[in-house]
Amino acid sequence: MEWSIEKIKLELKYTWKISRNSSAYKENFIVTCKTDSAIGKGEIAPNIRYNETPENIEQYFNTIVNELNQLPFSEQDVNKFIEKQTIPNALKFGLNSAFTQAYCLHTNQEMHSYLNISKPSKVASCYTLPIMEIHELKPFFKQHQLHRFKQIKIKVNDASGLDLVKEVLALGAPKIMIDANEAWKDVEELIRFTELLKDLPVLFVEQPMPADFTEEYKHLKKYTKLPIMADESVLSEPNFDEIEQQFHGVNMKLMKAGSYQNGIRILQEARKRNMICMIGCMVETTLGIKGAWDLCSLVDYADLDGCLIVANEPFNKLYEQDGYFYEKE
Repeated sequence: MEWSIEKIKLELKYTWKISRNSSAYKENFIVTCKTDSAIGKGEIAPNIRYNETPENIEQYFNTIVNELNQLPFSEQDVNKFIEKQTIPNALKFGLNSAFTQAYCLHTNQEMHSYLNISKPSKVASCYTLPIMEIHELKPFFKQHQLHRFKQIKIKVNDASGLDLVKEVLALGAPKIMIDANEAWKDVEELIRFTELLKDLPVLFVEQPMPADFTEEYKHLKKYTKLPIMADESVLSEPNFDEIEQQFHGVNMKLMKAGSYQNGIRILQEARKRNMICMIGCMVETTLGIKGAWDLCSLVDYADLDGCLIVANEPFNKLYEQDGYFYEKE
């Protein structure tokens, strides 16, 4: 095999602001696995929350590329090698994705057959709003024609999110998801906030407190009237005995799971425990988000909109129409 990596700069249509940072562009990577018979590509979307940076992604790749090149083109050998490396999960998924594409081409099988899952035909996705002032919502909603989405996810960082929720509902959003990205530190204040939301069409609140607030999450789950979803608390090896006590559901992201196989395992484990299953994304091109789309038969909700804010999207693996994502033929 011949492995290579290339940095790509994703220009964003607007500033992406969440509770811990904001960005006008993103730097991702495309990793390529090339053999005599096939070429596979995978995307890497570094997340600073987990100390993943463009600089260390390249450094980690360079430390293992010679070994990768010397491996046999074998499913077992390559995936086992990637899994045992102490490298960022986003890099692991990029490698796993590139190899999986090449392997499927080489063996003349579809991704879904290889992964032993059902292939979706179309997938409804939410649209995620960045943090913004209330007066900015109406023009933003109109400019991006967000009435076509059946679910709107709102990024919030404090109790003023209630006013944002009400404004978005007034603009015509049928259902709301709330994503706090670990912004809350006071669990009792958070419980009071969720109490104010209980009669509104809010589907769930996603990761409102830091991931290490384990006892606070257990307390929250007992007293909140709304489902609480885990995001930052779910990495490659979640402790489901603990997760189940803290949350009603999980948002699995392949960039954190590290491979298709592990992402499927996480979703199946959540399903066995009757938890809500969601699949999410980072800011990615359709190359990366196509990987999440492929697993959507396993979930209740999908958040695939990370490619919609990319101004220079180069791959066109998916297209969106009326709030649904379809595979590009």
